Amino acid sequence: MRLPTLSLRVLLFLGLCHSGRRSLASAPELLDPPRKIAVIGGGIGGTAAAFYLRQEFGPAVKIDVYESGNVGGRLATVKIGDYEYETGGFVIHPLNLHMKHFIDKLGIPPRKDVPSKLAIFDGKELVFEESDWFIINLFRMLWRYGFNILRMQMWVESVLDKFMRIYQYQQYGYSFSTVEKLLHAMGGDSFLTLMNQTLEEAMMGEGFSQVFINDLVAPVTRVNYGQSVRINGFVGAVSLAGADSGQWAVDGGNKRVCTGLLYHSKSELIPATVTSIVFKVRPTKMGSPVSFYEINYKDDLGSGHSLYDIVVIATPLHLGKSDITFTGFSPPIPSYYPGRYQQTVATLVHGLLNVSYLGTTQAPADFTVSDILTMDTKGAAINSLGSIDPVHIPDGYKRPPASRTKVWKVLSPQPLTQEQLESMFISYNTVSETKWLAYPAYRPPHRKTPPFILHNRLYYLNTVEWAASAMEMSAIAARNVVLLAHHRWYEQVEKIDQEDLHTKLRGEL
Repeated sequence: MRLPTLSLRVLLFLGLCHSGRRSLASAPELLDPPRKIAVIGGGIGGTAAAFYLRQEFGPAVKIDVYESGNVGGRLATVKIGDYEYETGGFVIHPLNLHMKHFIDKLGIPPRKDVPSKLAIFDGKELVFEESDWFIINLFRMLWRYGFNILRMQMWVESVLDKFMRIYQYQQYGYSFSTVEKLLHAMGGDSFLTLMNQTLEEAMMGEGFSQVFINDLVAPVTRVNYGQSVRINGFVGAVSLAGADSGQWAVDGGNKRVCTGLLYHSKSELIPATVTSIVFKVRPTKMGSPVSFYEINYKDDLGSGHSLYDIVVIATPLHLGKSDITFTGFSPPIPSYYPGRYQQTVATLVHGLLNVSYLGTTQAPADFTVSDILTMDTKGAAINSLGSIDPVHIPDGYKRPPASRTKVWKVLSPQPLTQEQLESMFISYNTVSETKWLAYPAYRPPHRKTPPFILHNRLYYLNTVEWAASAMEMSAIAARNVVLLAHHRWYEQVEKIDQEDLHTKLRGEL
């Protein structure tokens, strides 16, 4: 079922590895760097922003990262028995060049790969089960869906080829003030069109059959975003890219990237909840007033505040996700922007699977499927069910068969009931439930997203999630926001919102 891995753009990746040399060399020497910068949020977006801020503004600036919970945000693990397991963001695409650059820079190895097999469940039985033999899987796909599976690979690859342009733009220091301008720079009108139609509409327009969309595409969007094929076409294409082979994860847990970036940036972690941001202007003896952003926060010791030259918000400004108020801004900045986040419940169960729940007559010892996706059928209680491996794969590890007790991960829109657990598992001894407001509810037509620039030196990173929520999208947004902050501080406006960059930069790599 998984598609062949696309080749890495090696020159682009090498360019990313050396892109830090560009910024400090090009910064005008007559302007002093900022003294203090705040980042609100310690997930992948916030820690990547701290990493790039240090890279762009140099060693003298003080960078504070505010995080009320654990560093990593939606990248998290839980310990069951002697091992830790991922409960949040799970896999990374082989073409996610920022994430690849991070682990190379930090010296963190990728996790050892454990072979897996996939099946699709319609609520009553398994309608597809992957074979150990590639040729058998291909024959089954061609027999039922014709060339739809190969055409989907080509369609996703065409989207990814345009997506890859952002790495070249960022390598040369270009940035964009809005999500719409960033998407247009990558894919022109075609990406904006995808944002304004459902994935189902986009694929039907490309000639894909409804049966193929229902049977194979919907299960992918359900496991990746907990939503149907009526999500927008752009995030749908991002989701389908997850069907590629070569997906990887970080040894010891994906959250290690966040802690590593934070350490590498030499930032100070402030374990506190930011309650408000106040814009303040003060007169000076020289006559020209200066402006600051006052961050007010609460921690275990009480309340506090601090002043900053630049602030990067790396947490969603939406109901249920944050409660930051903004004072002194004209025009006003709302505490919450329109739109809601989709709940996904990750339930990790250490138990013995009831294979008959899946409608199979195989003996548990012979059932070697590790990843079960579900079709979008009426009353479907779960989005996926999978046998998961520890975040660190010990030497000699082999995934146990279904006849043995092991850890399963169930993704569902609502918490599982006792009855549901007992129907899925013959027995279990540990259940760990994590409720995530993991990603936006994607419903086209696309509403205009909040800008990356909320105020003169106040930036909003998580607006990119309304195009697509993924680790790499957060890293791209972090790089974009930091480049914006750098160019606007040093008055390099020619690097912002340039049109037709693909044509201008063609042939330079």
